[in-house]
Amino acid sequence: MKRIVLTLAAMFSLVTATVAHAQFGSGIVYDPTQSAHAFTQIENEGKSLENQAQQIENGQQIFTNTLKIASTAIQTYNTVQQQYNLYHEMILAPRMLYSRFLSPTTDLRMLQQISNTYGNSMGWLNSANTGNDAAAAYQQVGVPHTSNMIPGYGSASVSGQQQIAAQGATVDLGDSVMSNNLAVLGTIRANQTSRQTDIANLEAATQSQDPTQQTVMAELQRINQALLLQLRTMQDANQINANLALQQIVAQKQQQDSLKAGFQDAAIYSNTYQTHVAPAYNGGAQALTY
Repeated sequence: MKRIVLTLAAMFSLVTATVAHAQFGSGIVYDPTQSAHAFTQIENEGKSLENQAQQIENGQQIFTNTLKIASTAIQTYNTVQQQYNLYHEMILAPRMLYSRFLSPTTDLRMLQQISNTYGNSMGWLNSANTGNDAAAAYQQVGVPHTSNMIPGYGSASVSGQQQIAAQGATVDLGDSVMSNNLAVLGTIRANQTSRQTDIANLEAATQSQDPTQQTVMAELQRINQALLLQLRTMQDANQINANLALQQIVAQKQQQDSLKAGFQDAAIYSNTYQTHVAPAYNGGAQALTY
């Protein structure tokens, strides 16, 4: 741009020199006012050219920025398109990828009545399937328990009464634990049908291609429901384990009672022998001397 201005100034000087020559050599009169006006016009044209050049430069900068914006927009579009394709594949993925590996489920089967020879097993079977009336059903199929004490209990020694009472308590506790086990297992078995229905509903919703089932809230809700089902299953397992622990406690109690009874018998053997056995032997010995 500066070169253009210098060129115009040089042209003005040449014109001025030509005019001066014409004024003094060829009779043409030189007008300083017109010359200054022409110089001003040339100077203004130079500034105008500078402004146009600046505008062109600004236009190039704007064009460059526009290209960058367009490139960024294209990259954003490609990213959004990739995300959309990923979401679409995620919607179709459950049925496409996992449905081939799902095997049929097996419910906890109900007990079937094979025979009822003496007419007392049907109640126990119903209780094992439903959990109802477990105590009565258990007593019906077992040896009847009487609340009467065994004959001679009142006249037995303190040690003898303790041993008899301990064995009787073991029987009572065993009946309670077994009845409770029967009720718990029957209740779990009865609830398996509705539990399996819940699992099937979760499975169907997970594999569904319905957009309403593929939202984040729907996924979180299914996860929560699955966790709740898992917690209830763990609760059932804990009840079974607790009942098994009670059975082991009762069995261990019976063993401990037998050991304690043996130690008690050994501890009082000497006194019992001197009080009951020795006099009997002495009487027998004296009888043999006659």
